[in-house]
This record gives sequence, structure tokens and C-alpha cells, in this order.
Amino acid sequence: MSIRIILADDHKIIRDGLRSLIENQMGMEVIAEAKDGRTAVALTRRHQPDIVIMDISMPGLNGIEATRQITSESLSFKVIALSMHTDRRFVQDMFKAGVSGYLLKDCAFEELNRAIISVMSGQTYLSPMIASVVIDDYVLQVPENKDKKFHLLSGREREVTQMIAEGNTTKQIALALHVSVKTIETHRRNIMGKLNLHSIAELTKYALKEGLTF
Repeated sequence: MSIRIILADDHKIIRDGLRSLIENQMGMEVIAEAKDGRTAVALTRRHQPDIVIMDISMPGLNGIEATRQITSESLSFKVIALSMHTDRRFVQDMFKAGVSGYLLKDCAFEELNRAIISVMSGQTYLSPMIASVVIDDYVLQVPENKDKKFHLLSGREREVTQMIAEGNTTKQIALALHVSVKTIETHRRNIMGKLNLHSIAELTKYALKEGLTF
């Protein structure tokens, strides 16, 4: 039985390349593609894949929040991050969100193939190219900043924050999330209050700093 895979990346050329390489492997098939995090979550619910290969930098809903939603619904869904980011924060946040593997986009396909096989056997895969980041954190015992206001936001509030920072209007966000304009206005007030911010410009700057949008 084939390993069923969903590709989530906002660049079609990346998805096309990955699809071609994966489908040349025995026992693997790409069953769907997503150009943003929200679509990745919806396709995972619909198709019930074995693995989602997830980019981090995507519009609307980034890969961290999409992974959080996917893994919170079922531990049977395995997510492998395929990202250009080597920063400790992104690696840490993706593993906290529930990924089973983390690779860099400049890795050889053979490494992604190994990661897929490892994850399907119940193991965790970490690219050797970024393993030193994790090891250094462990050795140095870098403390997590528990006081970061970012952690005060709910998953939906982080999602709304990203969409506001990307320039979406209140109406556009409400339509995308299938809620009322009033609900989004309430979210925006709560976000501003929790973060002690007073303008969309400040919120956008904050979202960029925290990696909610790119």
C-alpha cells in the first residue's frame, strides 16, 4: 500500500518538483496539493493522508499554525517541515506544533525520502544540517521566554493576526474564516489588548518579528 502524501507550499514550482520526485519512488503517491496552510488543513481532513510535507512561510495560515491544527485533530497525521528557515525559533515552534521531521529546502531528495520512511516507521527525523541548532540549545539550556505576549494569543487570534498583517480587510478575513465581521472585530480588539498595541502598523511589525507572517 502506497504512502499517501499531501504537499503544502505556496510555490507551484516547488510542488511540481516534489510531486515528480516522489511519484518516481515505489510505494509513494501525492494525493493533493495546497498553496496555503488553510487549504492544507482542509485537504488533510478530506483525504486523511499518511504524511503532509509542510512549508512554514505561507499566506493566510502559516505552516506552524496549520501543523498545530492538523496534529491536534489526529496523531495519525504525520507532518514533515520542509523549510528554508534554520532559525532556532522556527525549528522549535514546528516541533512544538507537532511535526515529526524538519528538513531544509536545499537538501537532496534522498534525504526527504529517508525522512518519509523514518517518520512512517514512528521515528522523528531532524536534518543533520540543523541538528547543531537543537544540540546547541540543549547544551546551553537556552530558556524559553515565557513572558512573550505571543503566547497569550489563541490559535484563531494568531490566524487573524497573520491575515491582518498581510493586508486583508475585516470583511475579507470574515469571509475566509466563515464568521461574521463583528466576530473579526472582536478578535482584533482582543489581540490589540493582549499585545498592548494601538495600530495596524504596530500589529504588522509585531507579526513580522514573531514569524506569524513573512
